[in-house]
Formats: sequence, C-alpha cells, structure tokens
Amino acid sequence: MLIQRQALSFFNKNPTGILMSRITNDVNLIQGAVSEAVTSLFKDSFTLVGLIFVIFYRDWKLALVAMVVFPLTIYPIARFGEKMRKVATGTQITMGSLTSLLQETISGTRIVKAFGMEDYEGRRFAKENENLFRFFMKAVSIRALSTPFMEFLGGLGIAAIVFYGGYQVIHGVSTPGNFFSFLTALIMLYEPVKRLTNVNNTIQQGISAAVRVFDIMDITPEIKNREDATELPRISDKIEIRNVTFSYDDEPVLKNINLNIKSGEVVAFVGMSGGGKTTLVNLIPRFYDVTEGEILIDDHDIRDVTMESLRAQTGIVTQQTILFNDTVRNNIAYGDIKKSDDDIINAAKAANAYQFVKNLPKGFETIIGEQGARLSGGERQRLSIARALLKDAPILILDEATIAHRLSTINNADRIIVLVNGKIVEEGTHDSLLAQKGEYFKLYNMQFRENNV
Repeated sequence: MLIQRQALSFFNKNPTGILMSRITNDVNLIQGAVSEAVTSLFKDSFTLVGLIFVIFYRDWKLALVAMVVFPLTIYPIARFGEKMRKVATGTQITMGSLTSLLQETISGTRIVKAFGMEDYEGRRFAKENENLFRFFMKAVSIRALSTPFMEFLGGLGIAAIVFYGGYQVIHGVSTPGNFFSFLTALIMLYEPVKRLTNVNNTIQQGISAAVRVFDIMDITPEIKNREDATELPRISDKIEIRNVTFSYDDEPVLKNINLNIKSGEVVAFVGMSGGGKTTLVNLIPRFYDVTEGEILIDDHDIRDVTMESLRAQTGIVTQQTILFNDTVRNNIAYGDIKKSDDDIINAAKAANAYQFVKNLPKGFETIIGEQGARLSGGERQRLSIARALLKDAPILILDEATIAHRLSTINNADRIIVLVNGKIVEEGTHDSLLAQKGEYFKLYNMQFRENNV
C-alpha cells in the first residue's frame, strides 16, 4: 500500500482516522462516480445525441426554438455542481474528523473510563456527527432543488414549442403528425437531460474525493532509496555517527552527535525525557534522515544503501508496544514469517515469554486482540522483545520504555551515553560516570531517592 511507503513524519502530520477516511470513504465515492455515473453519462449522452438528431430531422426550425432553453440550463447545472463539490469536500473532511475521533476514543477507552469522560466524549461525537448531518442535508437539498429547477426550465421549453408548433399547424405550415412526432422526441429528450443533471452531482462528489485521494498519492516519500542505492552487506564492524544534527521543524533535537559503536558492544542511552534518545535510535534504521552529518555502518552511508537491506539487519523494540490482532505465533514471527516453530519457541524463551504463552487457552495460536488487549502490559512487552530477537539482526535497538525506566537495568552496559537537550554530555561505564558526579550521578541519585520514597 502506497501510504505504508511514507516516512514516519507523514504519519505524525496526518491523524490515523483521517487517513482511514480517505482510504475507505473517499475511494468509495470515486468508485461510485466511475462505475455508476460514468456508465450513465455515456448511455444518456448517446441517447441525447440521437434524439437531438431526430428533432432536427423532423423540424429544424422547431428544434432551434427548443434549443434556446438549453443554454439557460448550463449556468444552474454548473452552480449546482460547484455547490455539490464544496459540500462533498466538507462532508469528507468531517467524516475524517469523525473517524479520527472514533479511533482515538475506542483505542483509548481505558483512559476514557478511568477519568469518567464518557459524557464528554459523547458530546464530542455528537458535535462532529451534527456537523456531518448538516453536510448531508445540504447535499440532499442540492439534489432536491436541481431536479425541479430543471423540470421548470424544461416546462418552459415545451410550452414554447407547443405554442409555436401549434401556430404552425393551425396555419398549415406543418402537419399534426410531424408536430406530434417532434413533440414526442422532445419529451423523450427530457429524461436523459434530467439524469445527466443528477449524474453531474455524483461526478462532482467523485471529483472532490479524487482530489483528496490524489493529494495523498502525489506526496513523494521523504525517505526513499536513491537510484544508485546498493545492498548493505552483513554488518560486522561498527556504527559511526558523525557530526549528526537533526531537527523535526526548525529547532534542533540532536546537536552535533559523534559516536562510534563497535560490533558486539552494548551501548545504553540515558537522560531526561525529551533529551533526544528515541530520536537518535530512530535515525539508525532511517525512520528519519539526518539534517546534517552522516551515519555510517561498516563505512557505508546508510543513505547510500537500500532501506530493505538496512532494516533487514535491524531489530527494534519500540517505545510504544505495537501488536496485531492475530495469534501469538504470528506476532512473534512478524519480522520473519519463514521462521520455524522451534525458532519462535526459542525466541519466546529468550524473551521470558514462553511460560505465559504456554498457559494461554490455545498457546501460540491464541488470538491476543487489538494491540494485545487480552495480555498484560508486561506480557505485551515480552512478545515485542521476542519478535525482535527472532529476527536475529546484527543491530538490536531496545527503546527504554520496553525494558524499564530504571537505571539499574543498564548498569552492565559496555558504555553509557548521557544525552541532555540533544547533546552528549557524558560517556563511560556505570562506575566511571558515578565517580564523575555529573549528570549521570544526578539521574542515578534522583531515581534512587524515588525508589526509596
């Protein structure tokens, strides 16, 4: 799916519900415009052309009189179409907001209930629903007005024809048979004209939806492979971060980071929330591109290798635990669905997840619910770790929230990097950093006091 090719920054800017609305509701409107409206357009257009030929063949003078009314219909049809497109755009935007609201409140139902906000969320939904209802009513009004208006104009045209044609018959210029055959063809002409007016409204809705869909499709992914990108060989040596600066907007989040990480080395990043730890590790698999500087893996700039080969060698346990409404087995094997059952079991054991999985109703075939709703927080974290371990990637990234916020969990790291406001301020082992009595010492003592409160 094209949207999945977009960078993380794209999803940060576009709420999930709005994207869902564009994929479902907008695409359905386009489908309706193409399958129904376009078919009707061709059929009624040919009927219209054929009947126009008949009336001109029967009496070209009367036909010219009849055609006088057609230019009068162009402006109202255009106005109705313009209004329908505006209403359709407003409807689709409101539908996206409503879908986004539903997605947030349903996925966050525990928080809603915990804070007693059911009535508040109900009012928010009612407000958005009322906005959507108003747009629907405007669309109904436009459709309801366009048909009688066109019938009125058609009635004027037929009245003019009856008057002029009857005058010709009375004075012997035309025969009654010729006049009535002309009038029959003219009345038959009215139905395809009316249907084409309604088709125009449907097409305008489809055009509005198409504009929104193609707005998404035309966005070039910020992160993509270069044309001359090569495969990254199996990592064996080091990761080198050189003079890296990164900004989400204008304010730098990371500032002139320089770091070398050798193969087999365990490096821990610590610091207060917002210090840049997660941002830094997100740069390694190219979830974002550096603003300045470069990241090298075995002397290969990661922007010069394919993302597929880079990410194939990176296992990640994200800060937010992401699981799918599928079996335990498929969630663990998500990174490599070709792995054997023995490999999956070994990964579960390594993540300390095997015991609780074995006790589930269907073991590894148990459906865990949306976002692992049927599991505890700790169980979800262990499945995430098992998934990363199964990948057996040379680079393993464990974001802090999935392990613990306790500094004691990183005491045995080969090296500890202390980040403050996007800068590396200290580097060393646990004992050496404590001896310096700097930022790490402050963090350690702060947490030690919290644990003993």
